[in-house]
Amino acid sequence: MTDSSAIERLPTGIKGFDQVALGGLPVGRSTLVAGTTGSGKTLFAVEFLARGIAHAGESGVFVSFEEAPDDIRRNAASLGFPIEEWERQGRWVFVDGSVALAEEEPIAGAFDFGGLVARIEHAVRQVGAVRVSVDSLGAVFTRFAESAIVRHELYRISSALEQLGVTSIHTSERVAEYGGVSRYGVEEFVLDNVIILRNGLTQERRRRTVEIVKLRGAAHRTGEWLFTIDPQDGIVVMPQAFLTSGTRASLNRVSSGITELDEMCGGGFFSDAVVLMSGPAGSGKTLTSLMFVAAGVAAGERCLLHTFDENRGQLARNAIGWGLDLDAMEESGGLRIGCEYPEVASLEDHFLRIRRAVEEFEPSRLVLDSLSALGRVASPQALLDFVIALRAVARRHQSTVLLTWAPSGRSALPLTPISTGEISGLADVTIALRHFEIAGEIQRALVILQARGSAYDHSVRQVTFDSDGMHIGARVHGAAHLFSEDAALPGPRWWPAGPPGTEEHSPGG
Repeated sequence: MTDSSAIERLPTGIKGFDQVALGGLPVGRSTLVAGTTGSGKTLFAVEFLARGIAHAGESGVFVSFEEAPDDIRRNAASLGFPIEEWERQGRWVFVDGSVALAEEEPIAGAFDFGGLVARIEHAVRQVGAVRVSVDSLGAVFTRFAESAIVRHELYRISSALEQLGVTSIHTSERVAEYGGVSRYGVEEFVLDNVIILRNGLTQERRRRTVEIVKLRGAAHRTGEWLFTIDPQDGIVVMPQAFLTSGTRASLNRVSSGITELDEMCGGGFFSDAVVLMSGPAGSGKTLTSLMFVAAGVAAGERCLLHTFDENRGQLARNAIGWGLDLDAMEESGGLRIGCEYPEVASLEDHFLRIRRAVEEFEPSRLVLDSLSALGRVASPQALLDFVIALRAVARRHQSTVLLTWAPSGRSALPLTPISTGEISGLADVTIALRHFEIAGEIQRALVILQARGSAYDHSVRQVTFDSDGMHIGARVHGAAHLFSEDAALPGPRWWPAGPPGTEEHSPGG
C-alpha cells in the first residue's frame, strides 16, 4: 500500500466522517457511495459540495440523473444550504441529466456519454470546481444491458474527472444491506474508493451506519459507524463527531446533594466526572438524581435533567414527596427538564436533542434517568456509542454527568460482558444500590465500586428514605455476599445480584 502520509486529503466537512476517514477523501480521486433506499446517498453527495463551499470556498458541480435541480435546491434549503445563492455567485452549477434520460429510450448504448462528459467538463471549468457529485449511476446504467458496457462507461466518466483534477462522489443503489457492494458489481472495481451507507432494521427500528470499504492507497478506520440525519446538521456520524482530545481534567469537586455520599467519595464528585448509578426499581436512583440537581440549583448552577421513565407530572409529584419543588427550580432558571419515552425517537435523535440542549443551556450538571430505558430502542453497540458521545460532549462543556441504570434480572446491562465492561469503564464513579432482606424486612444498601482519582469508602452502607430525601447510615452487617458478584468480575465490570429472596440476597451467617 502507498504510504498514506503521501496522499493529500480533502475534508468532506460532514460531521464525524472525516475522523472515520482519517482526514477526508484522497484528493483528485473518485469515490463510490453505495446504499439502499433511504440510506442518505443523495444527502451525502449534496453535503460534500455544500460543506466544500461553506467551509473551504471550493466550488462544485452537481450532476443529477434522478432528482430535478429544483427538488435538490428545496431539500437542501431545509438544512441551511443556499444553493440558489451559490449558483448566482458562480460557486455551484447543476448538470441536469434527468431530462436527457427521460427523452432517451432504454436501449443499450443509447445514452450519449460523450455529450455528458463534455457538459461536466464545461461546468467544472466554468466555476473552477474542486468537487463533483454524480447522483446516481444506477439511473444511467439501467440503459445498458451488459455489465461490460457499464464498466467501460463508468471508467470513461471517472477518467475524465480525474484528468480534470477534481475529487468526485458517485452514488449508486444497492439491492440489500449486506452482500454485494453495488447493483451491477462493477462500480467498486472501477472507482478508487468505496463507502457503504446502510439503513438496516434492528429491533423494529431503522439504524443508519456508514462503512468505508476502501480508500485506495490511504488508511482509514474500519467497521460500521452509527450516523443519523439531523434536520439542522445533516449527516452526523457518532461518536466520532463528538470526540475531543486535550481537555484538562478538573480538580474541582461538586456535591452529590447527600453529605454522607460526598464523604464516601472523598469529598464529592470531580466536576467533569461521569457517575454511573445502578439499582433495581425503588432503590433510590431517581431520588439521588433529584437531590443531585437540587444541590446544583442551590449552588447557583444550571442543571439539565432528562428522564425516559416518567412524565413531567409524575416526576414533580414524586419530588414534592421528598421536599423538592421542581417547578420553583425551573422558574429560577437553574433547572431545565426533558421528559420523553424512548420509543418516540431513535437513539441518535435522542442524543442530538440532548446535545443541543447542553449547547444551548450550558448546564453544570446533566442527569439521564435512566440509561437502561434507552436499551429498549438501541443495540448494545449503539448504546455504547451513545455513552461515548455523551461523555465527550459533557467534558467539552465541563458538565458533571449522572447516569442511572435499572438492571434487568441478574445483569447490570442487557449487553455482552465485553460491552458491559466498556460502558462501566467509561464512568469515573460507579455506585451500586441493592435491596436485601433481614428478619423479614426489605432494606436498601449502597456501595461505591470505583471512584477514579479519589480515596473512597469501600464499605456497604445502609440507605433510608424520609421526607427530607435519602440518608446513608452505618455499615450493613449480617448480609453477606450482597455485592459478591461485582467483586468476582475483573476490572470495572459489575453485575447486580438477583431479586430479593435469592441466595445472593439472603442474610449471611
